[in-house]
This record gives sequence, C-alpha cells and structure tokens, in this order.
Amino acid sequence: MIRVRRPGLLTTVQDLGRPGLAHLGVPTAGAADRRSFGLANRLVGNRPGAAALEITLAGPELELEADGWVALTGGRVAADLDGRPVPMDVAVPVKAGQVLRIGPVTAGLRAYLAVRGGIDVPAVLGSRSTDTLAPVGPPRLEEGATLPVG
Repeated sequence: MIRVRRPGLLTTVQDLGRPGLAHLGVPTAGAADRRSFGLANRLVGNRPGAAALEITLAGPELELEADGWVALTGGRVAADLDGRPVPMDVAVPVKAGQVLRIGPVTAGLRAYLAVRGGIDVPAVLGSRSTDTLAPVGPPRLEEGATLPVG
C-alpha cells in the first residue's frame, strides 16, 4: 500500500490505456510517454502494461507501507527516500515506512514512478488509467489517499 502525503500538481495512475473504444466515445488515455513508462516497469520487474504513476510538473510525497522496489524515469526530477537521493532510471529498494519525496520536473514534462507489483486500483473498461477529460478511471491523487500495490 502507498499512502499519499502530498499529491503533487497532477499525479495520476496510468497504464497502456483503453484502445479500441473510440467508436464509443471513450478515448485511449494511458501513459503520455510510453517509452519512459515501459522502462519504469521493466526496471522493477513488472509486466509492460502494469499501472504506474504519471507525475506532471511537480511530484508527490508518498509513504510506502511495505518493502519493495521503485523506479523513476522520464522527465528529470530530484527525489529522495527519507532524505537520501534517489537516482533516476534504476530500481531502488524501499522499506516499509519510508517516505519518497519527488520534486518538480526540471527537464521534460512528465516523470513516471513504477512500484514492483504495479498500482492495483480497479480497472474501468479494461484499464487502470486516469482520464481527466472523460472522466474515466481512478481520480487523480489526493492527500490522504491510499493506493494498493499488486
């Protein structure tokens, strides 16, 4: 489980989206930067379409309630885990109770945070992606929310 201490500017759950439903008026949605999204999942050993967090412009502060692995990819961010710097583009072990703070995106627009096991929110129309325009899928992150991990 992940507890949201601060949501960041616009942090959402994303996967590969809802392809094939446009004829019903349902946009695909999904990760905007599929390459970075896919890399984050590969780094932590997830299947390619596992749900992860998409961070737009300013990152969240998250408390990790179980041991595991995380990876940050995409737009460049400064992040720390209980005050220790977290590198980008590598898998990082985390312990239960640690707090991950992700700063603003300084290069690019979006960063991705994958956690081993994926974000396990309920799927809507075959996807765990947040679509802020439709609106379909889980809501954007809010303070105090919890996210189950698969």
